[in-house]
Amino acid sequence: MESTGSGPPDATQQQLMIERQLAFDFYDPSLEWRRLFAETWGTFLLVLVAAGGGVVAVMSGGRVTLGMMVVAPGMMVMAIIYFMGAVSGAHLNPAVTLAFALRQDFPWKRVPGYMLAQVIGGISAAVFLRAMFGTVGALGATLPGGGVTGGKALAMEVVLTAGLVNIILGTASGARNTGTNGAIAVGGYIALAGLWAAPVSGASMNPVRSLAPDVVRGNFHTTWIYLVGPLVGALIGVAFERILKGKASAAGKIAARGTLGVDNPVRTGMDAGPPQK
Repeated sequence: MESTGSGPPDATQQQLMIERQLAFDFYDPSLEWRRLFAETWGTFLLVLVAAGGGVVAVMSGGRVTLGMMVVAPGMMVMAIIYFMGAVSGAHLNPAVTLAFALRQDFPWKRVPGYMLAQVIGGISAAVFLRAMFGTVGALGATLPGGGVTGGKALAMEVVLTAGLVNIILGTASGARNTGTNGAIAVGGYIALAGLWAAPVSGASMNPVRSLAPDVVRGNFHTTWIYLVGPLVGALIGVAFERILKGKASAAGKIAARGTLGVDNPVRTGMDAGPPQK
């Protein structure tokens, strides 16, 4: 709908202008290094807390409890979404990047860069833990619980990741993933999943979180569970989101890509020009 007169644009026009500016800025190559740095740093912090909890628990003789270990990553993800979600979308997880791409919220050609940044960040965190503490606590590796078969651990990771992806995509389709609702929902789900499922599979839901300690300690016996499970779970989560919400929304693109570079002209209603393809 076109507005008349010289008054401020209506909500629809303003949303369209914001989307145009987002598209323009997202394809500006001069900003890409900031997004990749954000994914590297954010994943480093996440893996540091998630794997580090297990390391410090062993070192401290159990002063870090299981409850603390599983709640800490959820709180870290919440904090990361707040401080850098606007930069890169705060994926922090190859399964999440894959889900956003499958949902058509994120371009496929940017997926390798994001995943590489996540791998670098995760392995760097594991290297830091190794340098600080040695291989205590298996460097916080995620492993099936006692008496849990590989198949059961795999099934648990598939289900947990499908739920995580639904939470992320669901909040992204309405309130932005960089906003209060997304941060609380995603962080809360990670903590909740860990509280009851960590004794079964470790509640990883993130291939990099599990791969990084395995690479640094050189043990890949169960790595396949935590690569296959989250990626299959992401596919299921995307399919369920399509059933629940239908086609992708503009808000989902904003959440997946961040808002880095959106400047005052758009916010005040000025036309930013056509987006780059």
